[in-house]
Amino acid sequence: MKTVHGITLGLALTAAAFTTSTTTAFAGSKAHAHMGHVSKSWGDTPEKIGLLTIAVKEAEIALFHANAAAKNLENLKWMQTHARHVLHAVDASQEAKGPGKGYGVLKGAKGAAFHINVAAKQSDASDDVKTHAVHVAASAQNTVDRALRIVKVAKQIIATKSVKTAATLTKRMQGIAIELQNGRDVNGDGKITWHKGEGGLKAATKHMGIMYKLEGMS
Repeated sequence: MKTVHGITLGLALTAAAFTTSTTTAFAGSKAHAHMGHVSKSWGDTPEKIGLLTIAVKEAEIALFHANAAAKNLENLKWMQTHARHVLHAVDASQEAKGPGKGYGVLKGAKGAAFHINVAAKQSDASDDVKTHAVHVAASAQNTVDRALRIVKVAKQIIATKSVKTAATLTKRMQGIAIELQNGRDVNGDGKITWHKGEGGLKAATKHMGIMYKLEGMS
């Protein structure tokens, strides 16, 4: 694991508002433009990278600090400090300062889910885009759900005065942080798919890659 130092896109916003931010690199296809927002570039992210890309980077930071918190389950201040770092990386609107990028897993995953769904609804969207958009959107939404859970747990760690309670919550936070990236095998079939409750950011990234290849995009 590389050590890293260092809400919401309202669904009420119109698709037209997002379309105005289409990059010239994808101007030939509206569907491809929204795919680009997911993987390549979006206007308000750090360095204008893609929404899914920033979600992955923030999730890496969250996992690093969740693992760090779990290394000292007898020190309340230690666990609370790293819980704040996790909270910042997952939802910077809840914790303004920290080692994250200032965007958050939650905001990135919500944006990715929104844009890939918009991509699939475009008149020029291919059947491949429509198919794999479902896979990406489901995995991104799973990540949103997990991000909301980890926010709740991190805030509970920060608020508690009990070392024992904090330790239990810290182990839970660590488990969810792992799932942000890897997802979870919900049905016990030995594999993690894109389906509801299973796929995480790795699954979303995998299916974006498949979609890019099928569309002949680099």
